[in-house]
Amino acid sequence: MADTYQGRIQPRSAPSPIKAIKSLFVADFLVLTKSSRALIAAIMSPVYVLVISRSSKAQAKLGGSPFLLTLSVTLGLLSLSLISYTLMVARDRERGVFQRLRVTPAPTWTIMASCILKQVVVSEVLTEIVLIVSSQLLHINITFADYPKTMLIALLEAFVFLAIAQSLVGLLKSATTVSAVGSFLFATPLLTGLLGVSGVLGETFQSFAKWTPVGTIMAIFQAALSQTQWDEHTSLALLACFGYIVVFGFIGVRYFKWDAR
Repeated sequence: MADTYQGRIQPRSAPSPIKAIKSLFVADFLVLTKSSRALIAAIMSPVYVLVISRSSKAQAKLGGSPFLLTLSVTLGLLSLSLISYTLMVARDRERGVFQRLRVTPAPTWTIMASCILKQVVVSEVLTEIVLIVSSQLLHINITFADYPKTMLIALLEAFVFLAIAQSLVGLLKSATTVSAVGSFLFATPLLTGLLGVSGVLGETFQSFAKWTPVGTIMAIFQAALSQTQWDEHTSLALLACFGYIVVFGFIGVRYFKWDAR
């Protein structure tokens, strides 16, 4: 009888982490294709910047084609993280999606890992689109040696902004609040980094802006595109980026709530 009972009822084993992430990743992408307005807006915004600044006169006023490429990638990745990702996570949390996923056999950490992996893939696709468009409109010749460096820095930039976005959805519960704060943070670091680094707001603010997330990323990007030399400041900027990822990532994981209550 015991053998019959044991033979009929088998405990359901949890899937491997790789299999769980793969299944969740596919599901996340299917959802993304059905609600792609935010994604399209994030891709079109850097392309729009490249289109309106394609003339040589506009490029000279805005700091040259490498600066415009850096600006376009930064704009797109900021939009993907602070607007698209935060709103998606906050809405799914309010709808109870994460609570339902938590009762599945999949390990809990794979749920967020699949969301982040999806954003990283989309970020790399966006960077690829920006590179193609910029090569056609701005005539930027990215060599075979520079291409992997550019994609790696874009990957680093994506993780920096995703860490900030994760801390935002970790500290705030309401989707409405997350959307409002995310839009504010989208504009603030972008303007702070751009205006501050350019020196328009004075030398004191320029020194501060160099160490903001946007300021550090732009310094690394321009060094990779051979617009500036890789110096001590660039190396410290790279360390600062890893610091942003660790600090904001820890906050986002530590304070993240699986429901909106």
